[in-house]
Amino acid sequence: MPFELGMRVYDPRFANTFYFKRKAAFGMPSSRVFTIALPVSPEVLELELYDKHSEKDYAFKVVDFKIEPLPLKPIWATEEQHRFMEFAVNFAQKAGYTSPGFYDSPNQEFLFQYLTKITDSFGKELITPARTHRKMPRVQISQRLFLGYTIPVRIAILAHEGCHWFLNTRSQTTADLCGIRQYLDYGFPTIEAVYAVTQVFGKNPELVGPNHIKRTKDVVDFINQYKANAKG
Repeated sequence: MPFELGMRVYDPRFANTFYFKRKAAFGMPSSRVFTIALPVSPEVLELELYDKHSEKDYAFKVVDFKIEPLPLKPIWATEEQHRFMEFAVNFAQKAGYTSPGFYDSPNQEFLFQYLTKITDSFGKELITPARTHRKMPRVQISQRLFLGYTIPVRIAILAHEGCHWFLNTRSQTTADLCGIRQYLDYGFPTIEAVYAVTQVFGKNPELVGPNHIKRTKDVVDFINQYKANAKG
């Protein structure tokens, strides 16, 4: 029977720590191979496979499972950008269960302000999951929105915000492509990079305009070119 396979990889010790979430539709008897890239992971991980429409998992079975090391590749970034990404990766892994507050990087070079939600000067909540000051390495982050994201999506968002500061740019597209390049260099899944751009828009379709559509297209085109260059 047709069914939808759910896949989740998470740290069972803490809430809201999904390193991978996918759904795959099966229309007829068949076998498929799934590769789950985990460039960062905690000491303990659980992989859950399930048919969300069935109380008994009779619709599928796992015929093989193996763990392989990810290939090493150079990451082209400055030392400062490396330190920011290490800080961002560490924070993204614990953002699902840590309290709002101020979080400094180990050498107090960068500051993350973890807010319950991001608001404007009138107290109205903004839809952005994070925002940064172009003149200083300080990023405000919305806990309410971050709780619903996978860890790779959080990392892609933080990489984007870091690029606003490193490049001193207001351009969202420039920050998108800079952040996604760093994100992909680390080996994170490409689909999450697209989610990082589209999930906020998807939850607020009334705010989506030509600029948002172009941003998404630019991201997808960049990812496709990145993968083509990697194969070449």
